[in-house]
Amino acid sequence: MRFARINPQDGPRTAVAHRDRWIPLAALQAAAGRQLPNRLGDLLGTVRREELAELLDRATDAEPVDVCLEEAATLVDTGDIWGAGLNYLGHSQDLSTRQPASGPGSYLRPKGCLIDNGGQIELPAQSNRVTAEAELGLVIGTECKNVRREQWRSVIAGVTAVLDLTAEDVIRENPRYIPWAKGFDTFCSVGPQLVTLDEFDDEALRSTRVSTIRNGQVVASAPVADMKYDLAYLVEYFSAGRTLTPGTVICTGTPGAAVIEPGDTITSLVEGIGTLSHSVKG
Repeated sequence: MRFARINPQDGPRTAVAHRDRWIPLAALQAAAGRQLPNRLGDLLGTVRREELAELLDRATDAEPVDVCLEEAATLVDTGDIWGAGLNYLGHSQDLSTRQPASGPGSYLRPKGCLIDNGGQIELPAQSNRVTAEAELGLVIGTECKNVRREQWRSVIAGVTAVLDLTAEDVIRENPRYIPWAKGFDTFCSVGPQLVTLDEFDDEALRSTRVSTIRNGQVVASAPVADMKYDLAYLVEYFSAGRTLTPGTVICTGTPGAAVIEPGDTITSLVEGIGTLSHSVKG
């Protein structure tokens, strides 16, 4: 099952895909005979996802909609955005630094930095070197805390693509500035769809390739298996001692970053999951 937030003129609304058909949430509400939550984060719990799958099976007469993923709204409408830094060797080499030995680098970023797929990136005057990084995102489906690594799949609703931007010159000056360096407007894109975790076993996820592409050229690419800290570890790490709410996204690190300039096109490609593409304002 897949979720997308389509962005019509009257504001984002949710569509759900099952067996290659995108059905608007309004049609599933009609099939259910009652109101369903409008926010994506409220639809991601296990019970709710099971209900939606049943409704999709029953809604055989529902009129499917065309979903333009190239212009889909960001998936984040609830929860926080956490990130793991230097989780791939290639990115630590970008920054000429060693990978952390006691856990990944980490940050929490503001939602105000989010843009929809296809939105234009604006480079801030406060930085002379901005980099863009493709990442796999994990989306929390169940409120959770202190998740043990062997239970990680039970709290994850699905996976998505992420494009993460950084004012790299800022964190080269001082790594304590990471949240500030990642919080500028237009500095994060999440989507264009969420693919539920039941579509992937562990090996399929490990072999999923993440690629940062600038102007059609691959700058960096690696499978999820190349992470220093794997997906189970990251869920355990970010849920330790804190409550994660449905809709929270864990950005799992990048295989490598691309320096971007005005006029560039930058793409995050997560194989079999999603593609995010953005132009850089000239």
